[in-house]
Amino acid sequence: MNDDLDLLQAVRLKGRATEAVLADTTGRSGADVAARIAELAARDLVISGKLVRLGPAGRDTLARWLADERAAADPAETSSAYADFRVLNAEFKALVTDWQLRDGQPNAHDDSAYDQAVIGRLCDVHTRVLPTIDRVSTAIPRLARYREKLEFALTKIRAGETAWFTRPVMDSYHTVWFELHEEFIGACGLTRAAEAGAGHAD
Repeated sequence: MNDDLDLLQAVRLKGRATEAVLADTTGRSGADVAARIAELAARDLVISGKLVRLGPAGRDTLARWLADERAAADPAETSSAYADFRVLNAEFKALVTDWQLRDGQPNAHDDSAYDQAVIGRLCDVHTRVLPTIDRVSTAIPRLARYREKLEFALTKIRAGETAWFTRPVMDSYHTVWFELHEEFIGACGLTRAAEAGAGHAD
């Protein structure tokens, strides 16, 4: 794997992000991210500043790196793991809807029993997605990081910090799940548009 693939992919998935966010999401040190971003910016792969985004050559370079990663992976393993993930994704989308809405109205989160029931369903989906992540990680080791990120977010949720469920400006459970889904789509050589048309996108 190219040593900077995970970092460049994080920039793509975030769209625009601070170096601190990129360090958190990749598990790298802040110093390492700063040094690598400076190098990638010098090669026009990213544009750095307060926020980092892909540069003119970054998208094409990342596409090549991901294609090389996909070519080295076992396609049967990635496709089988993604088939299992799709089933869980349908359940996850339903429970996110139930977290955000109740009886067609925004959930006021004033009914602890209701919210805890939804969190219980999340815990069940989480337990079942971990083996799927482990399987795809045998083909694409980089994706093993998603297990740690989902477990961290769930720990926060179970401790009562429920912003870690769906808040978009952080690596909430929903954010990480969405990015994992994007990784699965790419690993299988698919596109989000095609998956959306088939009813499989978030």
